[in-house]
Amino acid sequence: MFSHLIKPLATLMIATMVLCGIWQLGLAGQVYAKACLAQYLLESAWRRTLTGERNVRPWPWADTWPVGELTVPRLGIKQIVLAGDNGSVLAFAPGHTEASALPGKPGITLISGHRDTSFGFLKDLRDGDTLKLKSPTGSFTYVVSELAVVDQRDFSIDPQSKPLTLNTRLMLVTCYPFNALQAGGNARFVVLALGTQKTTAPKAQL
Repeated sequence: MFSHLIKPLATLMIATMVLCGIWQLGLAGQVYAKACLAQYLLESAWRRTLTGERNVRPWPWADTWPVGELTVPRLGIKQIVLAGDNGSVLAFAPGHTEASALPGKPGITLISGHRDTSFGFLKDLRDGDTLKLKSPTGSFTYVVSELAVVDQRDFSIDPQSKPLTLNTRLMLVTCYPFNALQAGGNARFVVLALGTQKTTAPKAQL
């Protein structure tokens, strides 16, 4: 009885599916375009930082600025590192915990990133890999010495504690596991890398 309606309904359903697909592709295109624009603005702010400008915000309402550039030669990774490690920072790039040591200074330089974006490459790191961290004051090289999965409830770092040695260390942290379908959890993937140069101890005052 309704056979005369089947063809028009089928046509309407196909048209609706096509339009939904185009809309989804449009959204994906917008996200990709925004990501590309953000990366361009970050790199532009970083170049200005290297010329001597300070606290260069990549866009007017940003509450962060580039403080370094992290590279992993073996993996072809190069990323701008921003100041701070809150959610609004990590949405765009890895973030340096401001209470931790500055690159090249004694102690631990702590950098965090999201496992599904900026720090997804951590799963491909190996012992002995070289990491390079450039800051406005110089370039520093580190060698990966330890890869570990820890429970954040039992693992803590006091970046303000006095370093036991004058060695420089770089720690990269992200959530774990990398292929998790839901955000959150207490597991963290930690990479510890040691500086290849030791910081000279200050001379004692007589």
